[in-house]
Amino acid sequence: MRKEYVVGMTGASGAVYAIRLVQELCRAGHRVHLLLSESVWQVFTLEMGWPVEHGDLSAIPSLFELPESADLHIHGSRDYGAPVASGSHLTAGMVVVPCSMGTLSAIANGSSDNLLERAADTHLKEGRPLVLVPRETPFNKIHLKNMLAAADAGASIVPAMPGFYHRPQTMNDLIDFVVGKVLDAMHVEHTLFRRWGEREKE
Repeated sequence: MRKEYVVGMTGASGAVYAIRLVQELCRAGHRVHLLLSESVWQVFTLEMGWPVEHGDLSAIPSLFELPESADLHIHGSRDYGAPVASGSHLTAGMVVVPCSMGTLSAIANGSSDNLLERAADTHLKEGRPLVLVPRETPFNKIHLKNMLAAADAGASIVPAMPGFYHRPQTMNDLIDFVVGKVLDAMHVEHTLFRRWGEREKE
C-alpha cells in the first residue's frame, strides 16, 4: 500500500544511509518528503564528493539516482509552508537519518528552529512514528539523556550499528543492514538483508 513518509537529513556523518532509505522508499512507490538541514550540503561534498551548490534542491533527484517516476518532494530548512510543517498533514511516519546530536537535543527538548525539527516535533505531538538514527560515537551523558528523553516522548532510537550475522560482503551490505533496521522500525516491508534464522540463498 502506498504511504507517505518524511525523511530528515542533518549534517552528521552518514549521508549514505539517508540516500539509500529514500531510494528504497521511492522504489516501493511511497511518497517521500525530504527535509534538508543547512549543514547537509557540506556533507554531500565531503562524503559523497558531489559538486552541488548549497541549496540547489533541483540537483537532488539525479544525485540520489532516482527515476523520474519517484514521488519525492524536497524542502529546505526554512520552508515552513511545506505540508509536513503542520500536524494536520497526515503521514505514516518520519525518520531523521543521520541524526546529529544538535538535532537530537532540539527534538528531545521541544525546540524547533527549522522545518526538520518542527516536523519531528509534529510527529511526536500527533503520536506518529518518529525514528532517530544517531551515528555519533562515543556518546556522552548529555547525548544519552537526550536519547532517553526522545524515547520517553515516543521516538524510536535506531543507532547506525550494522550487524554481521548476515555475512556482509560489501559496503552496500552494511548500509542496507542499517537502512533495513530503520524500515523495520517504521513497519515497512523490505528485503535488504538476510534475517536471523533465514537460510542463505543458493
